[in-house]
Amino acid sequence: MNENSIEIVFEPFGKKGQFKRGITILDAARSLGVEITSICGGLGVCGKCKVRVIAQPGDINIITSTEKKLLTKEEIENGYRLACLTRVFSNIKVYVPERSRITHQRLQVEGLEITVKTDPMIKKVYLELSPPRLESVSADDLMLKYALRSLGFSEADFDYEVIKDLPELLRQSRWKVSVVLWNGNIISVEQGNTVERCFGFACDVGSTKLAGYLVDLNTGKTVAVTSRINPQIQYGDDIISRISYVTEKGFSGLKDLQRSVISAINNMIDEVCNKLSIHPEEIYELSFVGNTAMQLFLLGIYPKYLAYSPYQPPRKSALIVKSRELGIKANKCARCFIMPVIGGFVGGDQVAVIISTQIHKSEEIIMEMDIGTNTEIALGNKDKLMSVSCASGPAFEGMHIKYGMRASDGAIESISIDPATFDVKFKVIGNVAPVGLCGSALIDALAEMLRAGIIDWSGAFNKELSKFTKRLRKRNNQWEFVIAWKDESGINEDIVITQNDIREIQKAKAAIRTGAEILMRKMGVKEDNISSLLIAGAFGNYINPESARTIGMYPELPIEKYKFVGNAAGTGARLVLISKDMRKEAEDVSQKVEYLELAAEHDFQKVYVDSLYLPFRDLSRYPITVEHLKKFNYIIRQ
Repeated sequence: MNENSIEIVFEPFGKKGQFKRGITILDAARSLGVEITSICGGLGVCGKCKVRVIAQPGDINIITSTEKKLLTKEEIENGYRLACLTRVFSNIKVYVPERSRITHQRLQVEGLEITVKTDPMIKKVYLELSPPRLESVSADDLMLKYALRSLGFSEADFDYEVIKDLPELLRQSRWKVSVVLWNGNIISVEQGNTVERCFGFACDVGSTKLAGYLVDLNTGKTVAVTSRINPQIQYGDDIISRISYVTEKGFSGLKDLQRSVISAINNMIDEVCNKLSIHPEEIYELSFVGNTAMQLFLLGIYPKYLAYSPYQPPRKSALIVKSRELGIKANKCARCFIMPVIGGFVGGDQVAVIISTQIHKSEEIIMEMDIGTNTEIALGNKDKLMSVSCASGPAFEGMHIKYGMRASDGAIESISIDPATFDVKFKVIGNVAPVGLCGSALIDALAEMLRAGIIDWSGAFNKELSKFTKRLRKRNNQWEFVIAWKDESGINEDIVITQNDIREIQKAKAAIRTGAEILMRKMGVKEDNISSLLIAGAFGNYINPESARTIGMYPELPIEKYKFVGNAAGTGARLVLISKDMRKEAEDVSQKVEYLELAAEHDFQKVYVDSLYLPFRDLSRYPITVEHLKKFNYIIRQ
């Protein structure tokens, strides 16, 4: 170790490395593969990368003013720092507490099952050729082309990588080969008859999760599935944070994002291939869907200008890229189909959802929401269809929420509150002691507190109720409500929802409701005109629709009109892999759907402010009677 380097040890992982003096703990952790939660991507605003540092004075920088705001007095006294703001100048040890570790997250892979005619771009045929003779000299490539022409492939041409190996391969195989064609072009030649082994891989590249599907291109059936947390979350939990990371770091930052997601995709490909004892070389085409920014990160296209008005994407139509150009594990000549986008941040994942739900062919008016850090909403039918992107933000993933976390083991996922006693019942993912609250629980909590009169329509705590329950209290100059007591939790402290937490959830739900509200106004659609509301995505699948409707996140529709469609984006990714018709349909949808930029709407700010109220500022939609008030416990106990 030279004099300019220092050693950092990460516990309880037992990992250590040599680093340049002045490196942040978060950057050191990333380089060693130690995954520390950093929802803001290291910008120092989320407060989730808490670590305990074992060091002497001078080993690290003095605590920053930001850390003093985001850490409690007790945490500071016990040596806790934020990994992204702590620079290291001497050898130290860092303990990463359980709540700061990135753990397995509950992910949604399943989606709609749509039946389409299997007609992929890939065709695989077996040929038995006659060896060349001196009296009729031709050429290796022409022999293959002539044989393919007899089968109807008249315009076949060779990929360069194939022609390089062709002479030796033909002779080793004794002129018996299987030929793989993509859109009529020869992309692979294999020894013997391998036509039964023809695979494709579809991937939904979400900002939080990746879902992968291995597909038999001969039958159109999905034969294996897998999922991962998107490792890009270490560079920022939301799209804007990741774009900011790229803008700050330049093309090296873009490479970080591209490298991390492709590494995860390759791991998923290895996993599904191992399940079926196939080789990645037997994957001849791949399809990818994601919002506009996620597709740019995957492709290594500079995303900076997508974040600036007028939010114009660099490309609208679909893109075909060879797998080797992206470094993706597949046949070296495999093609990657990147879904076309609609506009702004409304990307290929929304196109995929629309073609899988067939909204664009519906006689009735349908609203669809794909809920996530970025929420896409579509509204319309076969006559007209519009879509918006809502920056709902990462609050539902735990950012800016004191005890917020992703939907992984230890997260409280559902909550109910007795309106008479204020007792709280909750369910925890993994059936373990709770360590925090995930998004579905946060929505439940707001709805239950509203019903019980703990908060009012503005989201403010009803402080008078602190006389009747110890759960509502003021700590550190802020009001909070206790969900789980210290002896119930797995972190040796009370798990609470603070007034600030409520404001963050209100902002997230308001962004979604604003998108829906402006879409309805723009299209002249009333809630009664909507035949169904389709909820897509992993998060949407686990939300209690009654709770979401109670706080006004969803339009005021009868519960029976809510329909869950799972990972419809993943379904769309598979459809374009197995069907040329669906691929054309995706291009048509990209052109047909009208993109609406919310920020350009003159009433955007007013609708957003109205949407902050619970459920909505226009209470004429929610008739309030004395009986209603009694039912929801708004009369303060005497």
